[in-house]
This record gives sequence, C-alpha cells and structure tokens, in this order.
Amino acid sequence: MGDHEAVMSIGALAETAGVSPPTIRYYEDIALIPRARRSAAGHRFYTRKDADRLTFIRRCREFGFGLDDVRLLSTLSASPDKDCDEIRDIAERHLATVRDRLAEMRQLEKQLRRFVDTCSSLCCGGPAPDCLSLAEMTPTTPAQAPNP
Repeated sequence: MGDHEAVMSIGALAETAGVSPPTIRYYEDIALIPRARRSAAGHRFYTRKDADRLTFIRRCREFGFGLDDVRLLSTLSASPDKDCDEIRDIAERHLATVRDRLAEMRQLEKQLRRFVDTCSSLCCGGPAPDCLSLAEMTPTTPAQAPNP
C-alpha cells in the first residue's frame, strides 16, 4: 500500500460498496475477499481497491451468480493470461439456468392465474372451505372399498 493511499473502515467500505459489514466479514471468512489489513490497534482497514473488488462481487450477486461463479469471475477479472471465453461460458451457463427458472415461473403464473380465475368466477364470496381453488390444491385420497 502506498504512503498516501486512502484507507477506510469496514463501515465506510460497506457504504461505498453497497453491502453490509456482516457481508464483508462473511466474504472474508469464505475467502471470497482477502482478510482485511489491521492497524496497530487491531482495527480493520480497507482501500479503494477493496471497495472496487467488493462492488464487483455485489454486482455479480445482483446478476444472480452463485458464490462459486463469483469466485471464478473475480479470479478471471484479475488474470490477464486468461481468455474472455471463460467468462462468456460462465455467463452462458447462468443464462441457461435463468431461462429455465423463467419457464418455471411462467408455468407457475399460468397455474396461479387459473387459481384466481376459478375463485373469482365460481365461488368468490362463498365460505372459504367451499373454495374450488382450494379444492384443486387438496390431495384426494381414494375411497377405500368396504370389506365384504
């Protein structure tokens, strides 16, 4: 660290990077970011470089990347000998996962729309136990045949 490099506390870092101090400590614990340097009095201190790294991680998380992918992307971002194709491949895999989730959410939306429409058109205003939408979600058990 240079003699004139500005330092900040964990609170200032959290505010600058848009995360909470517990998140910073957690990322240190799992070695996603390096452990903080300490002052002679034992206080953690961080630099602008730490804030930039943490902001990068926060943005990756906002895109929905898991911690393993964030770790890999962070490593790749600091590896001039690595090819951009690796980053694209990670993003492509994540995009496929997002598309799968979107398809699942569209299916859920259709089911919920049918649930609301059934209730609105057939039983809304009646007693809750008679709601046809609830009946769709209640498993039916086959009636047992009487023993002869």
